Amino acid sequence: MKPIQVGLMGIGVVGAGTFGVLKRNQEEIQRRAGRGIAITMVADLDVARAQSIVGEGVQVVNDARAIIANPEIDIVIELIGGYGIAKTLVLEAIAAGKHVVTANKALLAVHGTEIFAAASAKGVMVAFEAAVAGGIPIIKALREGLTANQIQWVAGIINGTTNFILSEMRDKGLDFALVLKEAQRLGYAEADPTFDIEGVDAAHKATLMCSIAFGIPVQFDKAYVEGITKLGASDIKYAEQLGYRIKLLGIAKRRQADAAKNLPAGVELRVHPCLIPAKRLIANVEGAMNAVMVQGDAVGTTLYYGKGAGSEPTASAVIADLVDVTRLHTADAANRVPHLAFQPSSLSDMPILPMGDVLTAYYLRLRVADQAGVLAKVTGILASAGINIDAVLQREADEVAGEGNVPQTDLIILTHDCVEAHMNTALAQMQALPTVLAPIVRIRKEELA
Repeated sequence: MKPIQVGLMGIGVVGAGTFGVLKRNQEEIQRRAGRGIAITMVADLDVARAQSIVGEGVQVVNDARAIIANPEIDIVIELIGGYGIAKTLVLEAIAAGKHVVTANKALLAVHGTEIFAAASAKGVMVAFEAAVAGGIPIIKALREGLTANQIQWVAGIINGTTNFILSEMRDKGLDFALVLKEAQRLGYAEADPTFDIEGVDAAHKATLMCSIAFGIPVQFDKAYVEGITKLGASDIKYAEQLGYRIKLLGIAKRRQADAAKNLPAGVELRVHPCLIPAKRLIANVEGAMNAVMVQGDAVGTTLYYGKGAGSEPTASAVIADLVDVTRLHTADAANRVPHLAFQPSSLSDMPILPMGDVLTAYYLRLRVADQAGVLAKVTGILASAGINIDAVLQREADEVAGEGNVPQTDLIILTHDCVEAHMNTALAQMQALPTVLAPIVRIRKEELA
C-alpha cells in the first residue's frame, strides 16, 4: 500500500520533532501501522526555515488552506495552537473529509464539543493524545485501557512549569517571584507565563481528562481555576513539617449524592494548589515532569509518569495518533474508539459542581497577634461552621506589626473534609477578627487514597 499522506500545519518545536521522529523511526512505525506514513506537505509562515527542516521532497507552503485543498492529503496535523485560526482550519479540514491530529488542548477544551460533533457527522477522527501531558499516553489509558472501570477520580500534575517552580521553592526555600525569574532564564517558563502560573493550561488538560473519564461534554467554562502565584515559601515549609508537599493539581472527581450532608451528585472539575501526603508517589514528582493518578473501581489506583512537554516527547504522542488514525483510516466510523470514550449518543448530563459544593480538606495559615485567646476564637468559628480540625501547628514569626509593635505568630490548621461554602463562611468570620493581621492563606488538601 502506498504511504498515507500527512499535511503538517505549523513546524515549530513540536512540529520539527514530529517530522524528525517520524523520519528516524519510519521503518518501525510502518511495521506497527501496517503502511507507511509520510509528511508530504508543510504549511508555515516562515517557508525558508520550514524548508531547511524538512529538506527536499516535501512541499512547503505559507497557506495552511493549501493542505486542506490537497486531495492527496489524508490526515492533517494541527500544531498552530490557540483558539483563533486553528479552530477555523480544523473545522475546514473536517468539512473536507480529512482526519485531524492536534496537540491543541486550549482549542479542544473550549471548542471540543463543536469540533467532535462536526467530526462525527463527517465520519472522520480527531486525535489529541499530545494535548494532555506530552508524551504520557494518558488519553489512551483513560479512553481504552481503563474501559472496564467506572472512573472515580483523576488527579494530575499536568503543567511542568508550575511543578518546576514549586520544586525549586521547596528545595531552595525561595519565594515564588524569585523562582519564576529563574524558570524564565532556564526556559521552563515563557516570557508571559500567565497561562501556566495561573493554572489555565492545567485546566484545559483537566477538562479533557474529565470529559473522557466521566463521559460528559467538554465544559472548560465550568472549571474552577487557581494558580500558584499566592504561594509563599513559608507555606511550603510548613506543609513539609506536617508531612505534606504542595503541588498544582488538575482534579476531576465523580461524586454521588449524599442526602445526609445535603450534597448533590455531580462532577468536581478544579485546578489549584494542593497539599498531598509526602509518602504518595505523585508528591515526589519533581522538576518539569508530569504525572497523573487515576482511581478506577476495578483496577484501583494507577499512576502515569513522564515528560509532559518538549519536542520529541510530544512528537511521540502525535505520531501515536497518526498510527491509530492510519490503522482505522478505512474502518467504519461505528467501529472506532469514540472521541470522548463514550458513544456520542450516550454522553451523560451529570453536572459539573460549583466550587461551593466541593467537598475537601484544608490547610489554613493565619498570621495572628501573639495574644491569649486567639486560637480559641479561631477554633470556635470553625466549630460553629461544622468544620472539624485535624491538626494545629503554631510557629513564631520574626515580624512585628501595627502600632505598638505587636508580636505575631503563624497559626497553621489542617481540617477534615468539609463543604467549601462552609469554609468560605468561616474564613470571612476569621478574617474579620482584629487579631488576624494578614490575609488568610487557604490551600486545599487531597489525600489521594
